[in-house]
Amino acid sequence: MNLTPNPPTPDPDAPLASVHTQNFPALLQQLRISLLVSTYQTGKLILIRADGEQLNTHFRALPKPMGIAATAGKIAVGSGLQILELHNIPAATAKLEPADRHDACYLLRTAHVTGDIDIHEMAWGKEDLWFVNTRFSCLCTLDSRYSFVPRWRPPFISALSPEDRCHLNGLSLVAGLPRYVTALGLSDTQGGWRATKANGGILMDVATNAVIAANLSMPHSPRWHDQHLWILESGQGSLAQVDGATGQLQTVTQLPGFTRGLDFYGSLAFVGLSQVRETAVFSGIPLTERLQERICGVWVIDLRSGQTVAYLKFEAAVQEIFAVQVLPGARFPEIAEGDHLLANTYVVPDVNLADVPQALRTGL
Repeated sequence: MNLTPNPPTPDPDAPLASVHTQNFPALLQQLRISLLVSTYQTGKLILIRADGEQLNTHFRALPKPMGIAATAGKIAVGSGLQILELHNIPAATAKLEPADRHDACYLLRTAHVTGDIDIHEMAWGKEDLWFVNTRFSCLCTLDSRYSFVPRWRPPFISALSPEDRCHLNGLSLVAGLPRYVTALGLSDTQGGWRATKANGGILMDVATNAVIAANLSMPHSPRWHDQHLWILESGQGSLAQVDGATGQLQTVTQLPGFTRGLDFYGSLAFVGLSQVRETAVFSGIPLTERLQERICGVWVIDLRSGQTVAYLKFEAAVQEIFAVQVLPGARFPEIAEGDHLLANTYVVPDVNLADVPQALRTGL
């Protein structure tokens, strides 16, 4: 295993440069995956793709992208005042340059205006897209008639109000339904979580309304994977496994940044790290006392040993990451940008293509 960083990845936009361990591209190629990362601080979605012996960090501009729900077939992004839904249209890859390079192409299909609700984590459920409405302290789904449809809120939140009372932020689904959430406090007053942000965080069971673990330092990204419950204790810069019966956290590893954004592939965890700025929100947490210098990037952790397998470190402009999602089966995907591809790509039911010559179908 070689954790020596390669030289900076060539990038025409120098402030968005990055360095990575030499083995990261080969790891993505071996797993046949790519990564999708959101950074609201710079207003970018980042596709992380293997390109030979280098990682290609491909940036797409969006207003304040935060939560991502991603599969091989579709992506939803919480962006500013709306939720964008993009679908993988494989036939559209024939229109991309260089030829025969891309194996997936995500095109915008719908945009749903939610208003300013500070969307945090998102996940595809059995029938719905679920998302954390942080400003209103609830879990929601979408309906075209409404800005959002509140479906659950913590029992200590007494009213639906745009006051960010507990800073509900993390969401995990089990069997297609919401099961675990994180929040930064038990407050029922406007912004009340800020008073105990350093160690007032909680992990809750949505099905029972029970608090599983308390006194956590800015918890985030609960996940159910391989029959275990995992969590990022962001204020500690850690990845931990949770004992559901006792609520005890067993730290798997501590990392050199504010841990936020988590996804898995097999025995590997892909963890987002942020530098976090010295602001009122992040002052007084254990991480800022432990580390004078903090890193922004994506770390790959072996869950069996807690060891770092590979990493990507952003330089200069990118300082904070929100979400990290694996795109399975997509080694070199594209997110379409600009009007030309959208204007000249049409998706219609297969039954309507029966009388279309095969040579023309790639144009649809």
